[in-house]
Amino acid sequence: MAPQQALVIARGKGLDLVEISPTAVPPVCRIMDFGKYQYAEQKRTREAKKNQKVIEVKEIKFRPKVDEHDYQFKKKHIERFLEEGDKVKATIFFRGREMAHPEIGRRILERLIGELADLAVAENAPRQEGNQMHTILSQKSGRKTPVKRPDAAPAPAQTEE
Repeated sequence: MAPQQALVIARGKGLDLVEISPTAVPPVCRIMDFGKYQYAEQKRTREAKKNQKVIEVKEIKFRPKVDEHDYQFKKKHIERFLEEGDKVKATIFFRGREMAHPEIGRRILERLIGELADLAVAENAPRQEGNQMHTILSQKSGRKTPVKRPDAAPAPAQTEE
């Protein structure tokens, strides 16, 4: 149908002629209420945005002389972040003479990658940039992120007798 003819029909019904697919040959147009169409599109995009999970990159910093307890404590945080669906940037921060021994930092990051192998995968090998060495860990594919649910009921308050 010719565009002018379609415009006459649309105006007669009090509607708009909306071009749906301009790249098609011939272009595809539809007679509809354009305001209603825009509203439906916005509603659809809002709904899609609401359902998507924004992946954050959390950073955990280590030092080359990290104590065993501190290492385990930070590793637990990394596990929690990964289970929540976020990515983790594990960083070794070198100061002064520690820069002479980057292999110590590399060993710490490789140990971390090895211990988290069942939960996470390293997106890249440990890499040094200036006085920092880092790697990015992400959740292993195939694992599902748990759905966060609010607790059913709060614990009852204890009273003194």
